[in-house]
Amino acid sequence: MATEKTLNDLFLDTLKDIYFAEKQILKALPKMARAAQSEEGKAGFLQHRDETQGQIERLEQIFELLGKPARGKTCEAIQGILAEGEEIMEEYKGTAALDAGLISSAQAVEHYEIARYGTLKSWAKQLGMKEAVTLLDATLQEEIATDQKLTALGESSANAKGTGEASASTKGSMKKAS
Repeated sequence: MATEKTLNDLFLDTLKDIYFAEKQILKALPKMARAAQSEEGKAGFLQHRDETQGQIERLEQIFELLGKPARGKTCEAIQGILAEGEEIMEEYKGTAALDAGLISSAQAVEHYEIARYGTLKSWAKQLGMKEAVTLLDATLQEEIATDQKLTALGESSANAKGTGEASASTKGSMKKAS
């Protein structure tokens, strides 16, 4: 008879999943930075690479708290999201829409991470893992802030450039006129 799985087991499996995901994201960010056309985009991806390294270190601290080795478990979801990003980099290379596509891909990653870290934080609370809650919350807040920065970057420049339409400042004037 199979042993019954617990919330502790699910927490550990999900921790392994996001650990794998963060390692994959760490590899993808420099490629995204190289592909970005705007200096602001390049800098943002590189800054997030540094942040991601810190997030991996926090995950390793949680594994240590649990007395478990820091090991990833293949995360097909992040592999799919990153593959879509690669596809955008190839298909839109050299076009005005590239940065908007990169931002979209990065936000898909952020939303996945926000969902995972929010869930892990909630489970850690239920399991009485106070130190893990603090570590997970720090990462969750970084992911939310990164998503907000990506939204601002997209709305301020990349999306407007990708449309081949009027600039964002001209659009503001057109809104006032209507």
